[in-house]
Amino acid sequence: MHPQVSWILSRQAALTIVLAIGTGLFVDVNAAVSVLIGGSIGFIANLGYVLRALRMSSGSDPIKVYRAQAAGEGFKFVLTLAGFALVFLGYKEVAVLPLFLGYTSTFVIYWMALLKQR
Repeated sequence: MHPQVSWILSRQAALTIVLAIGTGLFVDVNAAVSVLIGGSIGFIANLGYVLRALRMSSGSDPIKVYRAQAAGEGFKFVLTLAGFALVFLGYKEVAVLPLFLGYTSTFVIYWMALLKQR
């Protein structure tokens, strides 16, 4: 796996854990679990994207690279929908705002990765 991809995934997991601990200390356990679940959905979807795109991508043929990226994005979308569906069907006490904050916090790491390159 490319070092930058590992950096992004590890920071997404770390940020999710830190936010969940902070939420548990300052809000309540249910909100902390919701943050952890939301961040996990984002992390798992991104990991699925990476594994799918890397598995399909080979060489420098732009068509194959494009198809690999498109397949990765499609798989990420399916994993995201499945994750939220499982949460809403199986965890009735979910705190919705912390859930989505945990999920969207994983996107902050992409911005940090872009800034890191400069």
